[in-house]
Amino acid sequence: MRAAVGYEPGKPLIIEDIDIESPRAGEVKVRLVATAICHSDIHALHGDWNGNFPVVVGHEAAGVVEEVGEHVTLTAPGENVVVSLLRSCGRCFYCAQGLANLCDGVFALQSESRLRNKRGELIYQGIRTAAFAEYVVVDQSQIVQVPQTIPLEKAALLACGVITGVGAVVNTGQVKPGSSVVVIGLGGVGLNAVQGAVLAGASKIIAMDILGMKLAVAKTFGATHTLNAGQDDARQVVLDLTDGRGADYVFVTVGSTTAVSQGLTLLRRAGTLVIVGMPPTGATIPLPVVDIADNGLKILGSFVGSTRLRVDVPWLVELYQQGRLKLDELITARYSLEQINEAIGKTERGEAIRNVIIW
Repeated sequence: MRAAVGYEPGKPLIIEDIDIESPRAGEVKVRLVATAICHSDIHALHGDWNGNFPVVVGHEAAGVVEEVGEHVTLTAPGENVVVSLLRSCGRCFYCAQGLANLCDGVFALQSESRLRNKRGELIYQGIRTAAFAEYVVVDQSQIVQVPQTIPLEKAALLACGVITGVGAVVNTGQVKPGSSVVVIGLGGVGLNAVQGAVLAGASKIIAMDILGMKLAVAKTFGATHTLNAGQDDARQVVLDLTDGRGADYVFVTVGSTTAVSQGLTLLRRAGTLVIVGMPPTGATIPLPVVDIADNGLKILGSFVGSTRLRVDVPWLVELYQQGRLKLDELITARYSLEQINEAIGKTERGEAIRNVIIW
């Protein structure tokens, strides 16, 4: 099969034919139809998370189940599915607590890979998926069926960007109706956090970015106010819009420690900061501990939107079918695999919401 392989951090991907094994017990092979490019893929390709090379990344995908291994009960060949990085055993402490996104079960694919290049060298499956390829082999818990009526290039967005952004608001932050919400960063995840705030019934949704194009797009996704983080006094604008108190919730959807520090300054007393974007390994910020304690601030981490894959994806599909969730509008452009380096470059430069590789 064809795949885009990263052999060195920060270098362009190489398009080549590689081999993929058949799925083993509990695993599923999916023929992909579409894979969207997420900033997490770019972080991984730059080596920001100390990952292994050579690697195939890509983790926001959808396709058709082609083959299943022994003991697979959650899907069957021929089904249209979303393929996610989230996998869950259903038995560990976290799964039992309803926190399947934090599962610490043991899976064969944690230490093994089903990919080899034509020289017989192992290629790692980046971000648990390896979806910059025509096929993937993943654990059965990483997929969820979607109706034949939803185009798979739209369904692919539900694998990460949508569930991460909407889920951060609805699941992690549990935003209350009538609340004021600030979203810092308006990429694919940030715009979905804006959508999540609309779904949660927030009364003020303040969208922040440094790019005017993204601020304009945020309005179409439901932002009631926008501010340019590179030009406006963000704290003063937020105070003016919230009767001098500050926001009830701030969602930081970019992997920036500076944005996290800024987010703390935008909260009201007893406000909640939700960290959604993933910074490089080892990133830290100085915490104003006295201010946090004295003001009763809450800081939450949100890993892939605290998503329950088999609950949240069908809900989001239904919202899309009802016209209450935007998916089409998230796609900036479509590319072939041979154009993937161009698509990644435009994403990295902030010129796209979601670029999608079509197989």
